[in-house]
Amino acid sequence: MKRNIVALFGACVVLMTSCDLDYTNNGTINPDNVWSDKNMISSFLTDIYGNMLPGWPVSANNTDEGMNGPTNMSQFARGQITIDNYTTNWGYGNIDRINFFLDQLEGVTVLTDVEKKQMRGQALFWRAWDYWGKVFSVGGVPLITHFQDVTNVESLFVPRSSTSDCVAQILADLDEAIESLPDTWAGADYGRIDKGCAMAFKGRMLLQYASPLFNPDNNKARWEAAYKANKDAVDFLRGVGKGLYEGDFADIWYDEQNKEVIMVNQFYYPDHAFDQKNIRPEALTKDGANDNQAILPLLLAFPKLDGTKLELDIESLASDPDYNKQFMDDFYMNRDPRFHATIFCPGTKYPGASDQLPGDMKYWNAWTKLEDSEASQGFVYYSLIRDEIDRGQQEGANFYQKKGLDELTITEVYNAETDWIEIRFAEVLMNYGECANELGKSGEALQVLYDIRKRAGIQSSTNYGITATTQDQIREAYINERFIEFAYEGKRFSDLRRWKRYDILNNLKYRSTLYPVINDYNLVKEGKFDWTKDMFDPEVRKLFHFEYIECVDKDKQYMFNLDLNHWFTSVAKDVLDRNSKIEQNNEWGGTFDPLK
Repeated sequence: MKRNIVALFGACVVLMTSCDLDYTNNGTINPDNVWSDKNMISSFLTDIYGNMLPGWPVSANNTDEGMNGPTNMSQFARGQITIDNYTTNWGYGNIDRINFFLDQLEGVTVLTDVEKKQMRGQALFWRAWDYWGKVFSVGGVPLITHFQDVTNVESLFVPRSSTSDCVAQILADLDEAIESLPDTWAGADYGRIDKGCAMAFKGRMLLQYASPLFNPDNNKARWEAAYKANKDAVDFLRGVGKGLYEGDFADIWYDEQNKEVIMVNQFYYPDHAFDQKNIRPEALTKDGANDNQAILPLLLAFPKLDGTKLELDIESLASDPDYNKQFMDDFYMNRDPRFHATIFCPGTKYPGASDQLPGDMKYWNAWTKLEDSEASQGFVYYSLIRDEIDRGQQEGANFYQKKGLDELTITEVYNAETDWIEIRFAEVLMNYGECANELGKSGEALQVLYDIRKRAGIQSSTNYGITATTQDQIREAYINERFIEFAYEGKRFSDLRRWKRYDILNNLKYRSTLYPVINDYNLVKEGKFDWTKDMFDPEVRKLFHFEYIECVDKDKQYMFNLDLNHWFTSVAKDVLDRNSKIEQNNEWGGTFDPLK
């Protein structure tokens, strides 16, 4: 925004050289009158929001959540990691903009003290947000807290501050923001950063700082700080009416501005819509969608309705028809309600107001097997979609994200309006519970898990299926429950990293899935298959069996093999070349220790 203002100011100066010098154009936009106009000051702050508010993530690829189509696995996930391909460039554009705003705000006279305080609090939150994103990735970074004078070249070359010094500055910014911000915003200001949001982010940040990534020696003081911050956030948020959403889990995203929303990016058409084409089943999108297909670990993570684990015996699936039938029943029926709210399964209602499926057709992205002498196995999988609507269906995981999708026609997939909730009350609650467990407060930690599963709709008289009792067991229960609760919400990879648990991915080896395969393809060829039925009908399920696909990528060089010796990114070579004061991380042959 500042660059636009400067450009407009320059244009005005040129125009004024040919005008009567006694004329004052009070409508001229220039850097000075921005800070004498309330609306323009507010617009500058809004521009900071516009540059920094996170939106809907499409980030399941390279985790156990999902994939973006066959062979689309990163070098990082395959362990082909180098100092050049696992790197970060420190973009300071947002920090620069925020520091400029904060420095200018000090001299503003057209705002009340309360208005200035609240605006400063919002800007400090965003500075803390940006700095923590950098520190979480690479460790300590150059700390710049005032707008830099570009004419003083030497002052621009700032060395890295220690991680602990960066954390101290981030906490100072957040604490001032918490003290400065209103409890809540209403009306046109809804969605701005408020006190509860700043408290929730402080809790998230301290949880990550207390986790093994930054705390390999398990310093209990860090867990105490994280516990207090998250408990304070939970208590405060409850006091202003926040809490777990009490309706159906799926409606958290559709019943907007509900009590679970803590930090939100509000989408609306046409001015601020989001494009959801990349998370819609492929055959019915105009551009093709392969992203965020659920792979087997996520499919199995959701328990049964009574909270017990859904177990899969791969050998029995292949050899025992009765077992296969029972497993298919268990897979589709009587699951944790979050399963079908999160994942779209073959043979169910298409998640959208599709204009491509006539009548009451369901979306049959299921399969048959056709003989093919040229194929290595002597057969190929052939999608029933071709028979249903004469569309192609690429082999892949073929289970898709359903969470948060707008029910739009194919031509409208660019116009989605579902708000993105960056922080939900459920996360704050689980952050608090995880910290409680690390401090031996097992009762508090377990109660959070019970509350999460109760809200999900788990029907169980024995602790909602939670069997954990020891600290280690409860820790694993949190790993599993976060996987389920926050699927497709962009948290899985950062969780695995902060826990230093890439072994969870490596133990999977390949990206696997299940194919529902029709037993008798003649039903389709002879026109006897009813496309309007679905897999929730037991008679329809009898027509199919599951086949286990060990490697969806069809090429076993695509396997999880994440490096367990590099947890922080390297500093990009061009950054080092520009500033001789910058040290490389010690994991990459440098002298900087991200843990100090």
